[in-house]
Amino acid sequence: MESEKTSLYLVPTPIGNLSDITLRALEVLKSVDTILAEDTRTSGYLLKHYDISKPLQSFHIFNEHKTLAGLIARLQQGEVMALISDAGTPGISDPGFLLVREALKAGLHIDCLPGATALIPALVKSGFPTDRFVFEGFLPHKKGRQTLLKKLSEEDRTIVLYESPHRLIKTLEQLIEFFGPDRMVSVSRELTKLHEETRTGTVKEVLEHFKKKDVKGEIVIVIDGKKE
Repeated sequence: MESEKTSLYLVPTPIGNLSDITLRALEVLKSVDTILAEDTRTSGYLLKHYDISKPLQSFHIFNEHKTLAGLIARLQQGEVMALISDAGTPGISDPGFLLVREALKAGLHIDCLPGATALIPALVKSGFPTDRFVFEGFLPHKKGRQTLLKKLSEEDRTIVLYESPHRLIKTLEQLIEFFGPDRMVSVSRELTKLHEETRTGTVKEVLEHFKKKDVKGEIVIVIDGKKE
């Protein structure tokens, strides 16, 4: 039986160190007709580094709805595309899932390659239980934020969050409010990059550490689950 032709590839890209890309990912990016990128400037740098010259098209949170129908039509006509994000696996905390959903509705075949994502290294480095965990992505900025934090404070599984550097202090302060100052947390930033840092301790200890510095880079917060 002939294998089904893949129309859309989901290709993870490095979260920092450009060497963290698989050989298969490079092969796919060199073979497709078009590469869809969250930020064509960021992705252009990666593609140039690996000498990949393919048509690059923007697909991000501000234009995804108006471009979806056109992309699906092109895929149905036989064009093969690869979707990449600025860093990590497309579809994780970015609009990639919308394209995947519509492609599946259209009966198109999709392949997702394994590869880089920030949440797994941060989770494993934390030393907290990894057999059961919950990934919440970015917390709501305003509406529903406190309600969610209150709910998560009762969660007995390890919790993984994404956060921006300018909100880290506020989030840690809220963790003290809802989880208590002694709940264990692990904060990783700039994973795989030159200034990579992971700080693990009580929420109070980690907050005091990051209060003393100018926090930069993408942040992953791992919270130990509630103990009986």
